[in-house]
Amino acid sequence: MRRRVLLLVGATTALVLVAFLVPLALLVKDVAADRAVQRATVEAQQLTSLVAVADRAALEASVRQVDARSADAVSVFVDGAVLGAPADRTPLVRLAEGGASTSGVVDGGRQVVFAVARPGRAAAVISTFVSDARLAAGVWRAWLLLGALGVALLVVSLLVADRLARAFVRSTVDLAAVSHRLGRGDLAARADTSAPGELGVVATALNGLAGRIAETLREERETIADLSHRVRTPLTSLRMDAEAIADPDTARRIGTGVEAVNRAVTEVIQQARRRNTAPGVPVTDAAGVVAGRVAFWAVLAEDTDRELTVDVPTDPLPVVLAAADLEAVIDALLGNVFAHTPHGTALRVELRPAPGGGARLVVDDAGPGLPAARHPGALRRGVSGSGSSGLGLDIARASAERSGGGVRLERSPAGGLRVVVDLGLGRP
Repeated sequence: MRRRVLLLVGATTALVLVAFLVPLALLVKDVAADRAVQRATVEAQQLTSLVAVADRAALEASVRQVDARSADAVSVFVDGAVLGAPADRTPLVRLAEGGASTSGVVDGGRQVVFAVARPGRAAAVISTFVSDARLAAGVWRAWLLLGALGVALLVVSLLVADRLARAFVRSTVDLAAVSHRLGRGDLAARADTSAPGELGVVATALNGLAGRIAETLREERETIADLSHRVRTPLTSLRMDAEAIADPDTARRIGTGVEAVNRAVTEVIQQARRRNTAPGVPVTDAAGVVAGRVAFWAVLAEDTDRELTVDVPTDPLPVVLAAADLEAVIDALLGNVFAHTPHGTALRVELRPAPGGGARLVVDDAGPGLPAARHPGALRRGVSGSGSSGLGLDIARASAERSGGGVRLERSPAGGLRVVVDLGLGRP
């Protein structure tokens, strides 16, 4: 942008200088020529009285003296002779012999002639020849000065434009830097509102937007904190009810579920509090987490007569994702299967290393499938083909993308839905 401003100012200034200096240069040339002709005319007129009354010897001496003193060639045509500087009898001279004083352009310069009447004798003619060099005397120097003036004005205009462009570009770059900082989560970044012109208005609006975002996030954190207190009270009651169940296995299963909900609520609160801070890089053993959560859901699968096939490696399989987030992914996918397929529907959970690192989690079911799986809208937040909230698949998608992976929906070999979750080793 700075270069464009300089080009624009330079081109505009050059056009103005050309429009101003070219006519001025031509005027200087005309003035110099007129001045040279006027000076030659004055010198020639000094001989008028002598030509009219002086005798031949005195006139010849005076003409030689004037010609020697003058920078121009001075001649007098009298009685068929040429006194002073040698000159030809040009048409202008013959015209002056008829009584007309005039001037005109001749080869090599300009000639000025005066007709001098002599009582009782033929008219004499005074001729002054001004060469082209005399007509252009000082013109080149004046043109050089005008050119130097034009170059100086152009340089000054470019310097001023450069300073203005620097201020303009600097303000624009500062705005972009603040925008990038806000995009990275640094909500304390603020733009300089003293930027010139409309940039100051944009900076003020950007600062207002940053303040509004910070206020919205603060309200969100407060809402989540309030929600945590509301949720933990019934969770405590559920935990106490679970402890009061006579069947130890049922009590342990319900207690484990309550504890999982409590961990999820705690993780949500911690994520809200960590906002605006530089995130870490959590590394989780996907094999251990998947095996643990599948074991939890296996009890419910047995109660609902579902055949659950599990293929999870025993060796550690690291992925860049928090354990709580990975647990939320597994719970969302398996919860969808249990919620949207009839009892007795078989399902399969597979975890294997992904090409290029990370892990690939595959959940297959033999249910009716998801019609929306045939288009990308099935992964949009709030979109559901079964009347639910539509947040389960979105949770899986968001977590997978945070790890550098993604989610695909396919048809399983059993005719139901297959969800493929790629968990990476870093951000894409």
